[in-house]
Amino acid sequence: MGVPLIQQLRVGGYLLKQRIKGTKRFPLVLMLEPLYRCNLACPGCGKIDYPDHILNQRLSVEECLQAADECGAPVVSIPGGEPLLHKEIDQVVEGLIKRKKFVYLCTNALLLAKNLDRFKPSKYLTFSVHLDGPKEHHDKAVAQEGGFEIAVAAIREAKDRGFRVNVNCTLFNQLTADEAADFFDFCTHDLGVEGITVSPGYAYERAEDQAHFLNRHNTKQLFRDIFKRGEGKKWKFSQSSLFLDFLAGNQDYRCTPWSNPTKCVFGWQKPCYLIGEGYVGSFKELMETTDWDSYGTGNYAKCADCMVHCGYEGTAVEDTVAHPIKALKVWLRGPRTDGPMAPEIDLSKARAGDNFHEKHVTDFMKDVPITKRDRRWFEARGLEVPAAANEGDGKAPTVAAE
Repeated sequence: MGVPLIQQLRVGGYLLKQRIKGTKRFPLVLMLEPLYRCNLACPGCGKIDYPDHILNQRLSVEECLQAADECGAPVVSIPGGEPLLHKEIDQVVEGLIKRKKFVYLCTNALLLAKNLDRFKPSKYLTFSVHLDGPKEHHDKAVAQEGGFEIAVAAIREAKDRGFRVNVNCTLFNQLTADEAADFFDFCTHDLGVEGITVSPGYAYERAEDQAHFLNRHNTKQLFRDIFKRGEGKKWKFSQSSLFLDFLAGNQDYRCTPWSNPTKCVFGWQKPCYLIGEGYVGSFKELMETTDWDSYGTGNYAKCADCMVHCGYEGTAVEDTVAHPIKALKVWLRGPRTDGPMAPEIDLSKARAGDNFHEKHVTDFMKDVPITKRDRRWFEARGLEVPAAANEGDGKAPTVAAE
């Protein structure tokens, strides 16, 4: 398993403490999103569809550390955007490590090699590098020729310099089971990464490419086919054995979005990292005011095909603690790759998706200067341009964190 023993013990102790206290909902991983700006425009991503003014926002070092203190989760994942574009990201990481948080710094690795000097190797720090399969598939997924070679070279350099490195792999319907198996072989036995975080892509409504997301049945069949090819190959995943078994269609889980709460430039995001439909000022308010039962597969249309780790890994980890023998058996034999799958969740009563994003952006921008680039964002979507206090000169404002 691609998780260090100290992390397993620390997280295990945290989970045991929550069970003893009888806490029904608690965070496991803080999704700390300090910016939306990215240096890629992946067609399957829906996280960066904002005007320039919002893309230029940053969480400060103090805001990041306060979020970690407020949340209390033992693990902090730093996605984006591209976190290495944040000029103070090294200070954020340093502060989290001082708090003995296990930090996963997510990156597409285009800037990783030249930024390694800003960090020190630590058992608390892992670079989680985005690689969506072998070269042809990855470069297509990130819409940049040569992206795969840059990322692989950065991984090798980081490993040579003593850093922990994971590969974060999102699967779409273009990758075959054979190709995925070969890629996992490459990551484990050639790159020698500490672990692989794998998940099906979430069908972002604002993603440019809507044709290649997997539905739940196809996800389960694909992972069964992949795991069947992986028998005896000793792939190292940075996820629980029961989550992998869930991906293969063998566990009937419901998502636990509170296990991976998200702090972003707007505040604490309701209900999860993948869906932003409200923002509040504190973690306590997030936990107490979110109508958790109105979300999840079977409850909400936007959740219909989701099997992503930020929603279901927490469920699998809780099941592991509650049923350790069951988890041990799956860990020893691997996910089951034949036989009946767990029943599909009934989607017929799910409520329709809300159109929150555009209204939120308009409200956020209504009192700020609108630049020409911001105006083009609204016009391209057929939206009314907010009546801001004044017009800018078309230049993006400077940002303190850059």
